[in-house]
Amino acid sequence: MLPVPRTTAHIARMPGSFANLTIVAHPLIQHKLTILRQRSTSTKDFKQLVNEIAMLMTYEVTRDLPTETVEVDTPLEQTMGRRVAGKKLALVPILRAGLGMVEGIAQLIPSARVGHIGLYRDHETLRPVSYYFKVPAAESDRDFFLLDPMLATGGSAVAAIQTLKDAGAGRIRFLCLVAAPEGVQALLDAHPDVPIFTAALDRQLNEKGYILPGLGDAGDRLFGTR
Repeated sequence: MLPVPRTTAHIARMPGSFANLTIVAHPLIQHKLTILRQRSTSTKDFKQLVNEIAMLMTYEVTRDLPTETVEVDTPLEQTMGRRVAGKKLALVPILRAGLGMVEGIAQLIPSARVGHIGLYRDHETLRPVSYYFKVPAAESDRDFFLLDPMLATGGSAVAAIQTLKDAGAGRIRFLCLVAAPEGVQALLDAHPDVPIFTAALDRQLNEKGYILPGLGDAGDRLFGTR
């Protein structure tokens, strides 16, 4: 894993060609990611860690969401407070591994709507194949969080973002736990307006398109399949 400069906000922004990438480098996230990577981590613990990391990342991903002033009646008096403005957020996992990130984020944003995009990667061509698309209506002020634990070649993410844009989505953020430079570059080339948030930028892809050092096949580890 490339070294990440530590800042007071535990955020590292990649310079130059990776200006679209934000690494959420909070110590708790890095600690949990280390356990997530381990071969010996059980399916139960892997699933819990994915949820926890996604939840922790949400604090930074939502840092700049617009808010509005509202009146609040406390038990003692009336006061003013702030709440998130605009349409409800939409969480859109890329099936199937992206499902593992939904619960953690939804615990912080229970009002968020959830859509699904079904894509799988052809292991011969490494190109995405679409089989399902169902998302909330893409009002102009709705924020879409596209979820997938791994950003490898970027093919599935590029295709999913394009389908969201074709459906009218204008504000999209891509969240993953581990990214490869090749995938980040692919998204930068295809969708430079979409910011990427990740817990780690790994070294490279292998000849089969898997991230190194990575954490294996996230879908198989989440659901106990091979």
